[in-house]
Amino acid sequence: MKRAASRTRLVPGGERIFQRIYTRLGCEGRPPHFVVEYHPYAGLTHTIRLRQDTAHVRLSDVLRRAPRDVVEAAAALLLARLYRKRPPRGLVETYRQFSFARATRRQLLLLRQTRARRMAHAPAGAHHDLAPLFELLNQRYFEGALARPRLGWSARAWRSQLGCFDPALCQIVLNRQLDRPSVPEYVVAYVLYHEMLHQKHPIRFARCRRESHSPEFRREEKHFVDYHRAMKFLKRFPLL
Repeated sequence: MKRAASRTRLVPGGERIFQRIYTRLGCEGRPPHFVVEYHPYAGLTHTIRLRQDTAHVRLSDVLRRAPRDVVEAAAALLLARLYRKRPPRGLVETYRQFSFARATRRQLLLLRQTRARRMAHAPAGAHHDLAPLFELLNQRYFEGALARPRLGWSARAWRSQLGCFDPALCQIVLNRQLDRPSVPEYVVAYVLYHEMLHQKHPIRFARCRRESHSPEFRREEKHFVDYHRAMKFLKRFPLL
């Protein structure tokens, strides 16, 4: 606990910023006391927790050198979510421009490389082994051009995600719920193939938008031999 506290720093003028945005959003009642700190998250993460009359706010330390209006925008997004208000469009756009800026994305990539937790390379699950599947898919669809990333299964069951490719850590993780005898191998192969396409087609940030699945990505995705069969299975697949 002491180590974590030493890495957290108060945001200069943070309490005044949140009080001002609280009033601007039209939140009812007396505002809480705001304790606003920078925190060394592995990404552009911000949190707010209300405990009695005190709101504990942690802003990613990526904002440490950001313009003041970006901090105000982050405050508006957090307070709007907490009090179910609509944030001002101008502040939303300010935050969007900052978060999608090339310099910000470069900084976030470096942070994930140094702060994010790398999983162990453990592709063999209880019922499905990702290593031979990766090699098979790499040769069949990518001409063997993809470097093999870390492969493994999620430590916990995910409720809304089947797989994830993390470019900063160069790893592909699949939802452990797919590692069942009732899940056909072609379904696991499709999800792995989808994440391999993310490895080939990195996420693009342009005009303050994030493009995860480009038209080219979608076209290649349908080249998977069991695409329609896998999609039909996954539509009926219950995530816990």
